Amino acid sequence: MSRFRTLTAALTATALTLLPVAAAHADPAQYAPTMLILDASGSMQRPDQGATMMDSAKRAVRTFVDSAPAEAKVGLTTYGTGTGNDEADKAAGCRDVQILQQPNTIDKPALTSAVDGIQARGWTPMGTALRQAAEALPSSGPRSIVLVSDGDDTCAPPDPCEVAKELKQKGVDLVVHSIGFAVDDKARAQLTCMAQTTGGSYTDAADGAALERILPRVSSAALRNYQATGTPITGTDGYRTAPVAKPGQYLDIIGQHEKRFYAVDVPAGATAYFTGIVSFPRTTGVSITDDMGVLELRVYGRDGTDCGARERELETRTSDGVALTVANTFQGAAEQPSGGSSDKCKGGGRYYFEMNWDIAPEGAPARLPLEILVGIEPGVTDPGAAAVSTKTTFTDPGGAAQPISGGGSFTVASTLEGSGRYTDTLQSGEYVFYRVRLDWGQGLAYRVRFAETGGAGYTAATNVETTLFSPLGREIDSDTSAYTGKTNTALTVASVPIRYANRDAADTTVQRQSVAGWHYLAIKVGLPSGADKMPPTPIELDVTVAGTAEAGPTYVTGSADVLGEQSPGAQKPVAVDGSNSSTPWAAIVGIGIGAVALVGIGVAIWSVARRRA
Repeated sequence: MSRFRTLTAALTATALTLLPVAAAHADPAQYAPTMLILDASGSMQRPDQGATMMDSAKRAVRTFVDSAPAEAKVGLTTYGTGTGNDEADKAAGCRDVQILQQPNTIDKPALTSAVDGIQARGWTPMGTALRQAAEALPSSGPRSIVLVSDGDDTCAPPDPCEVAKELKQKGVDLVVHSIGFAVDDKARAQLTCMAQTTGGSYTDAADGAALERILPRVSSAALRNYQATGTPITGTDGYRTAPVAKPGQYLDIIGQHEKRFYAVDVPAGATAYFTGIVSFPRTTGVSITDDMGVLELRVYGRDGTDCGARERELETRTSDGVALTVANTFQGAAEQPSGGSSDKCKGGGRYYFEMNWDIAPEGAPARLPLEILVGIEPGVTDPGAAAVSTKTTFTDPGGAAQPISGGGSFTVASTLEGSGRYTDTLQSGEYVFYRVRLDWGQGLAYRVRFAETGGAGYTAATNVETTLFSPLGREIDSDTSAYTGKTNTALTVASVPIRYANRDAADTTVQRQSVAGWHYLAIKVGLPSGADKMPPTPIELDVTVAGTAEAGPTYVTGSADVLGEQSPGAQKPVAVDGSNSSTPWAAIVGIGIGAVALVGIGVAIWSVARRRA
């Protein structure tokens, strides 16, 4: 598998900064449009922590709005604001559903103002609100609803659970996440049914403080989606006219069976990193034999000489919405030409990278966004400590678990503050991401435990997976297992201590553990054989970060210290529409790598088979 993104920014002794990102010629994928339904019935006037439940709900929504990505599409629906809750008001109150904000690109001031203006006093037409909110969302593609209620529907019919079933029977690609705000058993059962029917999650919030913690996390899960980012670039069909790419991230468009060339100037002694990514949209009705895609990457030297550096990657089940990536670490410039200047694939100079969408799955679009990642790492005068091949030992961290919400891509990966125990909940088909920082000399070991959910007699199949990625987007290690929900399942992955000299090890896996910085943990819950959905799956992520930070190598151009987000050249990634992203950058001296978002947030992503040709 090969879904990845690196957050390593360019810095040399002169503190290179990332290239500015302008509007792109390719439309980026968006976050899953999400409608927030907020209960404003009369019961929300009950007291809560010195205020009312409505006050607490408003505060929780503001917290979510503040943290929501600028590119997210979020709408707001409420009910109960137009009438009282006496019996005489019931007929009108059960029609009282208001769409206060359409699910367009989030307007934070407008959304906050709309929330502040809500007055709770009426009935609870939850089923009607669910139907109208679904109708306000786009008519196709992944969509989400997050519903916050302090009770059950007082207006049924329509029963909200029946509405949820109706939407699924119509094939609406909609997931409902519900939050019960100090609810009783009857309301909890109704809210749980709505969520489970659509493959969403139900969460209890005992009070306003809990709701303020929970709502942003649940809403973040609802918004998970894929987004392509990068500086616009247009590859050519031949090396002679290829655009020159400096270290950073780029966005192009590639067609089926099309070759695209890009030039990179690589200084003598340096290592070049080049990565290409294509994300496939989710489709249905594609046979397994026709459901595969292949990307190929070749490297050419001066005058277009084939350097014999070829990577070929295959993904199956592309119809599930997977991202196909291919990467090359080219060290030709670090070698001395053996035949003088006649060896055009060694020594410093201009090299050419060819991307080829070689095989396309049935039903795939004719052209798709192509994300490109370019990095240049200078040579070293002292590599530092010797290579090491012994994996980090996992140690159970113990203590209380910290709730977190994994992001739907590397762009929004949740930060793990080193060793500790963390909990999250994954939906069927989700692939979520977390990041942890490893300095030179430090290693990582972690365990993912999938909780028992009861199961439903599914056939065991390899459907849960975790993968560890390096800061340069290379897969380090992974673990998979069969999980049906009937029993607890655990996966474990570990790295070796990160050292520059690891790149010279005999083991190719150790070679990829040679750059300090943010490392990424991806966790997937797929469907077992014969299942069309599973209950939300609670996971526990136990993390060990071991080892004392070392000095690292000495680069020929300056310090090799890992400076992180506070480095002089570190910037935030910028979306293709020019808006700032909230994701911080990591920075490693001498390496110029941009940010690339990969995996569908809110899009079901399944296990993929992969081989290296």
